[in-house]
Amino acid sequence: MADPPAHPPIKHVWKSEAPLGERLSQIMRHPSSLKLVKYASVSIISTIVSQVTLLLTFGVFHLMSEVPANLLANVVATPPSYYLNRKWVWGKGGKSHLMREVVPFWVLGFAGLALSSLTVWAAGSFARHHDLSHAVTTILVNAANLFAFGVLWVVKFVVYQRLFHVEPVEHPDESDLVEA
Repeated sequence: MADPPAHPPIKHVWKSEAPLGERLSQIMRHPSSLKLVKYASVSIISTIVSQVTLLLTFGVFHLMSEVPANLLANVVATPPSYYLNRKWVWGKGGKSHLMREVVPFWVLGFAGLALSSLTVWAAGSFARHHDLSHAVTTILVNAANLFAFGVLWVVKFVVYQRLFHVEPVEHPDESDLVEA
């Protein structure tokens, strides 16, 4: 059985002579657009998990300072992000490939953690230096976390597209697979 015809690249849709409404409809139905919408949805979910965790641990209950709270927020939000991205956005099932999927995902996660920890620390330091209230500091800390991950959002989409859109390996090394 032959494979179904591939969708043309989105750039061809923009160059077509079809009316704008038809071109926009083609773009919205394009698999890349659907994947981007799913990726954005997962990002929204993980952002909510992270922001609520940060707000509760740092802002509401004062359980820890901003950087440890940021660390906890990211540790709590990362596993659901991995599983939702892998299974729902990119449609991969079965065992995860340790070196091709898990390690790069966590490396990007730690890069985001490092950047967000730096911005969160800077926000907390700024607030302390200016004697801002805890409520204002909480808003600055959450905004700093959000800003850091916003900066990385596009980069991560491109990298995840490459990570999870890999052609299957004929005979993968079983030692490199981990339970998804």
